[in-house]
Order: sequence, then structure tokens, then C-alpha cells
Amino acid sequence: MDIKFKVATIDDVYDIVDLTNECFFEKTDKEYARKVFEQTKDDKNQIYVIGRLNDKIIAHTKITIIPTMFEGMETYAILNHVCVKEEYRRHKIATHLLDEISKICKEKGCISIKLWSGNFRKAAHACYKDYGFEPFECGFFQKQL
Repeated sequence: MDIKFKVATIDDVYDIVDLTNECFFEKTDKEYARKVFEQTKDDKNQIYVIGRLNDKIIAHTKITIIPTMFEGMETYAILNHVCVKEEYRRHKIATHLLDEISKICKEKGCISIKLWSGNFRKAAHACYKDYGFEPFECGFFQKQL
């Protein structure tokens, strides 16, 4: 398969939302997503990456680059919404997406990449481990505001 990876533009937002809503059982509103994308499109530390097969977006992730002043952390990246359309899984597309992400993160000076993934995504966890990601010995906490 000839997947083309690129940084997403405003024209890709609706298709990204369709894919992520499908993959993560979400109900993100397309107009809300478009508004947020428009507000953050010039932030060099927020990067949406898509994979296209022909004219269809079949892979996606959001990279957030976090520069810090702390030794041992320096600049790192957090990924979220890493996904491949279900019927295209098990073709190494996620591996190629992670290759593209790694290249972008290295260019941005990141020393590590972190990601979070829902407990129900067992196949994704196997992919991440195969790629060299290691689980943290800590919990991910959240507080609604």
C-alpha cells in the first residue's frame, strides 16, 4: 500500500474527526474540531499527522511538543489519538506512522515520545511495545475542570 503521510491542514479536519470518532467511539463535533484547529494551526508545537491512501485518511495522530527547562526531560512529545482505520490494520501502517512521528520529533529536538492509550486497545499496545515503547510504572490521572 502506498500511504502518504503529511502534516494535516484545515481541509483534513472533518475526515480526521470521522476517523477518530470511529476508532475511539467518540462523538467529537466537526465544527468544534475545525474551530480548535483554526485557533491552534500556527502553534509549531501542535502537529496533526495523517496517512492517506488515495484520497482517504486512514491513519492519524496528534503530536504535542513540550519543551521544558528540566534536565532529563528537556523537550519531549506526547501523542494522542494514534489510530488506523480498522480495515487497514495489520499492514504495518501504524509502524510507518510511528516512523514518521519519530522523524518529526527528532527534527523538533525531542529526547522521548510518550503516549497514552485506553486499556481496551490491546492490539495497539502490542504495536507500541513492538516499536520500542515501554509502559511507565505510574498512573495517568485526570481531573475535570
